[in-house]
Amino acid sequence: MIHGKKVVVVMPAYNAEKTLEQTYREIPMDVVDEVILTDDHSRDETVQKAKELGIKEVLVHERNKGYGGNQKTCYNRALELGADIVIMVHPDYQYTPKLIESMAYIIANDVYPVVFASRILGKGARKGGMPLVKYVANRILTFTQNVLINQKLSEYHTGYRAFSAEVLRSIDYNVCNDDFILDNEMAAQIFYKGYEIGEVTCPTKYFDDASSINLWRSSVYGIGVLRVSLVYRLCKWGLMRSKLFNK
Repeated sequence: MIHGKKVVVVMPAYNAEKTLEQTYREIPMDVVDEVILTDDHSRDETVQKAKELGIKEVLVHERNKGYGGNQKTCYNRALELGADIVIMVHPDYQYTPKLIESMAYIIANDVYPVVFASRILGKGARKGGMPLVKYVANRILTFTQNVLINQKLSEYHTGYRAFSAEVLRSIDYNVCNDDFILDNEMAAQIFYKGYEIGEVTCPTKYFDDASSINLWRSSVYGIGVLRVSLVYRLCKWGLMRSKLFNK
């Protein structure tokens, strides 16, 4: 808890058995009140590992709902538990949980209502092993999004994010896509509502057990990102209506 605000960490998990413990051990429990793990019908022993670690809130999907669907379960449960600050960190140890405290304090001190941990600020992405093609694609997509959405984020594609409960209740993330594009739809919803997003520099690690998507899904994701940004701009101009951006 920070300044009387309840901090909840959520971990959307899929086949995270090998990396879960390392991730969990780095969570700063002196400020974190609850940890929620949602397992998206993993094929390994992620759920058993979570229980061995003593994670009390372990939610299991009976069928695979996708990365976005898994996040929705996380956020819905965090709000049910009375969270004031919700921080998503992937259990694949691509991002260090050691930034949780810093991100939470930014929100608790009312500096920003949302904080993204950016791999692009500084040299964390390439230094951590991000493939060059993914780095270039990230930069091109982010530039295009900033132009269409009229923002200046260094990265829209990080999976390490912190939200105030007010923001999560204000947007309608449950209408977002159940796949990877949910991250960008939520960011667009946040900006559409007039909230600001702060960023902190984050190192990253690319290794065999870290989650990743193949070239085909990356291409579909990229097209989806551009679509979301274009729909955002058209809705802002009053030329289109979308369930993502209901006033």
